[in-house]
Amino acid sequence: MRTLNVAISDVEYAKFGIKRTEFAFSDLLDLVGQEIRRQNLDDCVSLAEKYGLSAMTMDDIQREVTAVRQYAQ
Repeated sequence: MRTLNVAISDVEYAKFGIKRTEFAFSDLLDLVGQEIRRQNLDDCVSLAEKYGLSAMTMDDIQREVTAVRQYAQ
């Protein structure tokens, strides 16, 4: 097994909630993946608010889905 040293700032260290200084590479991938998913979710929420999608009711959404499905046929 090889060892890889990665330097990160104190802010990043706290942001990722890292509790130890050594862990498996798969654990690092999980931490980074969680942050990427969080950022993507934040982006989706921002876009939904920007374009008014966050205000849609379930009935509105259902009508949109039905219209798209009918158009696609």
